[in-house]
Amino acid sequence: MSFRRAVALLVLVAVPLTACARSTDRDDDGPPPALSPAWQPLTLPAPPGPAGRSLLRDAAVCGDRWYLVGGLADAAGETRPAAWTSADGVAWTALPLRPKSYYGRQHVFYSVACRDSRVALLGSKRGGAHANPRTSSWRQDADGGLAEVTAPFELFGGPRAVNVARMVSGPAGWLITGNRTGGAASWVSPDSSRFTIVEGAPELASDARGETWGFDAVGYGDRWLMVGGVVPAGRTDRDPLAWTSADGVAWRRAPVPGGAEYDELQRVVLLDGAPVAVGLRGRAFGAWRVDPAGSGAASAAADATAGDWRVAGGFGVARADGVPGVRGLTVAGGRLVAATVDGGGHALWVSSDRGDSWRPVAGPTSMPAGAERAVALAGAGDRVLLLVDDATAGRAFVAPVPAG
Repeated sequence: MSFRRAVALLVLVAVPLTACARSTDRDDDGPPPALSPAWQPLTLPAPPGPAGRSLLRDAAVCGDRWYLVGGLADAAGETRPAAWTSADGVAWTALPLRPKSYYGRQHVFYSVACRDSRVALLGSKRGGAHANPRTSSWRQDADGGLAEVTAPFELFGGPRAVNVARMVSGPAGWLITGNRTGGAASWVSPDSSRFTIVEGAPELASDARGETWGFDAVGYGDRWLMVGGVVPAGRTDRDPLAWTSADGVAWRRAPVPGGAEYDELQRVVLLDGAPVAVGLRGRAFGAWRVDPAGSGAASAAADATAGDWRVAGGFGVARADGVPGVRGLTVAGGRLVAATVDGGGHALWVSSDRGDSWRPVAGPTSMPAGAERAVALAGAGDRVLLLVDDATAGRAFVAPVPAG
């Protein structure tokens, strides 16, 4: 982690609280009551091999396939990767895995994306003298199994490594978002068989204007859209920022309106062909979106390149404890569903008006915050898939998306 990044996080924790509930559904009456969808627990079969508690980290749905990924941990804390698939979101089977490296056999999958009903994903395990993450990408073979893609150590690690964040898919292939010591970076591949790193790229990387940070991306029309933020030179708080690229190599900045608070975009999805992003707005949360002047993804992409982002609704309550963050964002039934975390634990939210207003959603179980605890989302049709890991057990649930 760079010095500026560390300073920015310390300042974020120290930001004075705004004494208000950030939901835009109510003015002075506090947040609206939580919606209560009919959550149904899912049963995941034990993968072949030694038993262990499930570590559920991410999910994706495309075409007629659902995918859920993570790992297993034994009583001593040793881990191994695990993944499951389903044709209906109800009956699941474990996928065969083909690790190729010492650390690959210990990976926990943490980001998955699918394209044409096939997946690519990221796995990681801390190790070595400095306990840095040993990260690899994985891809789906013709028989449906998942194979580790061996790569040079410095592709994802090395002295310039900071993090490898998210695997995403789009018309041009596959993109990984993340950060190096020089700022935001990307990794690109047409078929997920080999990734090429893009670091130090003009506009994407840090420069005299400030230090950039990339969180997430989405395939958008005929290009990629990445979201994140920038710490402007001479300041310690972050402003929201987006980038677009036709190939994942050459990037253009797309300005995003921010405020005096610490603002950044952490997750992005397409809703009716136009981007909606959710991230931090001060110590609570907020949404931003592109309102295309024309219609269709191509028009929306042109608007995003021109920087036609607008501020949408804020939600959540500013807290003094914990570091807030967005853990998931998906679309189901034409609605946005978001998962957030702060000092009070994880929370779920739904918006029926493209992010202008948000309603809290009751989860099916306790969703605490802390180490080895996680929540993830994926949408399919009018259903939402929810993963909850409370550090004692990983569980999966599915429900019709509630009306916000």
